[in-house]
Amino acid sequence: MSESKYRAARRLPGALGKRVVHTVLPAQFRAKVASISWRDLLLTVGPFLLLLAGLLAALVWVLDPAPPGELVISSGPEGSAFHNNAKKYQTILARNGIRLVVLPSEGSQENLSRLRDPKSRVDIGFVLDGSAAEAANDKLVSLGSVSHQPLFVFYRGDKVVTRLDEFKGLRLSIGRLGSGARALALSLLKAGGITAGSGTQLRALEAVDAVQELLDANIDAVFLMGDSASPAMIRKLLFAPGIRLLDLAQADAYVRRFAYLNKLPIPMGAFDLEQNLPTADMQLIAPTVELVARQGLHPALSDLLIETAREVHGRRTILQEAGEFPAAKSSDFTLSDDAARYYKYGKGFFYRNLPFWMASMVDRIVIVIVPLTVILIPALRILPWAYRWRVRSRIYRWYAALISLERGLQGEVRAEDHAPLLARLDEIEQAVNKLNMPLAFVDQLYVLREHIGFVRTRLNGLFAHRS
Repeated sequence: MSESKYRAARRLPGALGKRVVHTVLPAQFRAKVASISWRDLLLTVGPFLLLLAGLLAALVWVLDPAPPGELVISSGPEGSAFHNNAKKYQTILARNGIRLVVLPSEGSQENLSRLRDPKSRVDIGFVLDGSAAEAANDKLVSLGSVSHQPLFVFYRGDKVVTRLDEFKGLRLSIGRLGSGARALALSLLKAGGITAGSGTQLRALEAVDAVQELLDANIDAVFLMGDSASPAMIRKLLFAPGIRLLDLAQADAYVRRFAYLNKLPIPMGAFDLEQNLPTADMQLIAPTVELVARQGLHPALSDLLIETAREVHGRRTILQEAGEFPAAKSSDFTLSDDAARYYKYGKGFFYRNLPFWMASMVDRIVIVIVPLTVILIPALRILPWAYRWRVRSRIYRWYAALISLERGLQGEVRAEDHAPLLARLDEIEQAVNKLNMPLAFVDQLYVLREHIGFVRTRLNGLFAHRS
């Protein structure tokens, strides 16, 4: 049936008109009905998903940014214990995808200076306890103590020396500038009444030069520590004829006086059983070595560094028990919150069961779940409402057009207005009949079509009355 015939049928009175309309509607009503409107769903949920992705990325970046793939450590002179340990760290961290750049230094003091320098690229460093003055003002934190670092004092002569003040008036090499050995030696000698310019020569020789000078009898004693001397140098002096290792009789007094020092008993034969070195039980004093980092070190890297320290420093030696280090002990610096958490609870679940890079990513996502959930809960309530509003808005649009047309009938209407008004009503009806509607909203579509019929009846009745 043509459109003109359909319009005429709608104008027929009574049951005849209803029968004709009933026959025409199946051909005219072309609305697409589906269980859900995927277009509306996409337009409703799509922007939300984009916003959610951006918000998630921002939260991850702000709350817990990705750990950097590179760290810089200030170690010690090449060949020293500090430098050798840093190279071990480098190998272990490389297994986890972290590149560790090892910068040689003069020792503990220079490591600390680099960490304090905001222009320096150094992230971590080995620092001897007792090296940091006014550490409370530092923006540095400790990841824990990683080892003892004994002070080895070698001297020449037949006379057995047991106290540091017996070196008064002699020629001493106390370590080069920037080394922890020099800083500690100055403190200990000053406590014993020995200072520069008091008749005692305090020389700042390189460790290798100091060892040779002692062997050549050009100096009387040398102070060595692992931050600036290699194990090979110390071992060389242990077996050198005419060279003795100081057995400090006042070790207990120094430990009481300097809180950062520890007494290390060395049993007879500990260095060499065959040659029985030392030939009797002896006592050394040693500060502990802290692994110091700048504030803001990524928590994942903090955990990884402590785990690395456990692998490097955790075994048993003549100076420590197995598992003694690393330890949640710090003297000059505050133990970082991340380190304290690690020592108390250990590695997190993800880091125990996943590769480091994957665990880091998952851990960062988990961290933002709580704030994200706070946003998601109200958003999930809004989305269904937004979807319903979007579908209904297509119906409401035609309601607005229908109301506008009906209001035009309330004023003075001329006979020549009948055809344009009827044509406009037909346009509205045709558009409504072609709407794509989810099944749940079809009832509203039918209500709208009934209202269109109501307006059509009123329109025809108004002009029929006037004619």
